[in-house]
Amino acid sequence: MAKRTKTKTPIKRPSVPPFLKELLDARSPSGFEEEAREVVRKRVEKVADTFSIDALGSCHATLGSKGAPTLMLAGHIDELGLIIKHVSDKGFLYFDAIGGHDRSIISGRRVDILTKNGVIRGVTGKRAIHLMSPEDRRRVPEMHQMWIDIGATDRDEALERVQIGDAAVYDHGFEQLNGSLAVSRAFDDKTGAYTVNEALLRLAKGRKPSCKVVAVSTAQEEIGTRGAITSAYLANPDVALAVDVSHATDHPDADHRKYGRFKLGGGPILTRGPNIHPAVFERLVSCAEKNNIPVQIEADPRPTGTDARSIQVAREGVPTGLVGIPLRYMHTPSEVIDLEDLEAVVQLLVAFARSLTKTTKFV
Repeated sequence: MAKRTKTKTPIKRPSVPPFLKELLDARSPSGFEEEAREVVRKRVEKVADTFSIDALGSCHATLGSKGAPTLMLAGHIDELGLIIKHVSDKGFLYFDAIGGHDRSIISGRRVDILTKNGVIRGVTGKRAIHLMSPEDRRRVPEMHQMWIDIGATDRDEALERVQIGDAAVYDHGFEQLNGSLAVSRAFDDKTGAYTVNEALLRLAKGRKPSCKVVAVSTAQEEIGTRGAITSAYLANPDVALAVDVSHATDHPDADHRKYGRFKLGGGPILTRGPNIHPAVFERLVSCAEKNNIPVQIEADPRPTGTDARSIQVAREGVPTGLVGIPLRYMHTPSEVIDLEDLEAVVQLLVAFARSLTKTTKFV
């Protein structure tokens, strides 16, 4: 009898939200967020009651201007980048980091340099391993020991194409990896910016909440949560939720005793600790339970490295929660998320907004 072979069922890939893809395609290192701002404006401005951009470059989209209480949803639109500091006589560009880079993975990357005349392509370089001493091979190169090659013949030609102070980002775009897993640069935190704005769009199309919702796409988070400082003052919220990526620790060499146990596909990560108002945390958990949204709980004993740290202490203080999107390989050119976690975060934000009434207070 002939041996029967099993046919494998293809893994279904979820559809990719076009809004998310447009944000990922936008190049927006901290302080240079113009492309991402335009994506948000195009998607949200016509739906929101009001739409504005503040002095630091954060987008504010408001729904239910006369509603109460005021709920601020914040996700940052900036990403890691490089900034040109020096051009050598031979036309090579030397740079510094915008945000927290792992220097060991900078070289050998294709980059897009944002100039007044458009995007210039380049490659990050360093001395080849064959030309290093055994001692040098064990060292991580310093920033000044790497450069960007744009194919210029000398300094004058390079300066005709780029200027000191131009910024650059890695050219590592979006791909679906397997099933609902996807890879891209800048999931940190284009995913957060997507979720807060997508939540506002869904609230506008469906049952309107009684609260006022301000979806803020904050600028300059990667260099000190700077946009959140001015945005929280401007929005003046009664309660706020920051959305950012959080470490998935379901990979080799993750010590769960130190970093906790979090996985892709496990749902949003909700933080507890001094940065988080207990009543906001409890309402997030309650909303998740009522809507069958799985969540993971993280403890953080200090102010988090997210917009939540600045929002919480704005004005006289803001009851603040933090919703994390599980992510592997943070601050690298190829971050990995589960698109199902992303959808769960949007649903949780919508549920939280609709749970608020005019008499809701967080004390």
